[in-house]
Amino acid sequence: MLSQIVRPMVRTQIRSLANSLATRSTLISTIAQWLGFLGVQAQVTHLEADSDQKISICLTVGKPEGCDSHDWQQIVHNLNQEANDVPVEYLQPQLTPQQQSKLQRLFAYLIQVAEPEVRVGWEIRSHQLQGLGLDEQMLLGIRSALKVPQSLDRLMAGIDPDLAAIALPKAVSIAWLDGQVNSSEDDALTALLEVMKQPAKL
Repeated sequence: MLSQIVRPMVRTQIRSLANSLATRSTLISTIAQWLGFLGVQAQVTHLEADSDQKISICLTVGKPEGCDSHDWQQIVHNLNQEANDVPVEYLQPQLTPQQQSKLQRLFAYLIQVAEPEVRVGWEIRSHQLQGLGLDEQMLLGIRSALKVPQSLDRLMAGIDPDLAAIALPKAVSIAWLDGQVNSSEDDALTALLEVMKQPAKL
């Protein structure tokens, strides 16, 4: 999925951008297209090369496809009411113990299938996971879940669309820790995407 479609596509587009005679306008439309893949309607309102390595952009973003209108209106309302930025840690979703356990076992599964023949020490692995923003409680649960084989079918049976949406970004990051996505990791990521397509239970 990711390695076979998204990244080669982006590489091709980057190469086209490098050879384009209208780099600015082409990059603006390409960025909007990338966000469009996520169902996000976006317009680039400012683009500037900051240095040899970075480009700064400003976006105007509309309501994503599939987003509940009430939720989107509440987000806009909250932004208009905020006097100061809220620290990132307060924006993290609150998980029940059951949801936390499901994520711990799912992340453990991704680690187990990444390189089955290679044993990476926990000290190295935990440092990598900390770099992805996983807290100590999550790490302890993952370490415990690694002690037993995990089953993708059983894991997915207990994950709802909302939890899948929370899990997917971290799952992708874990799958890419070794710089590649194998078939087992791909199956897990695809399964999360399929769950996310299901209507959330009210």
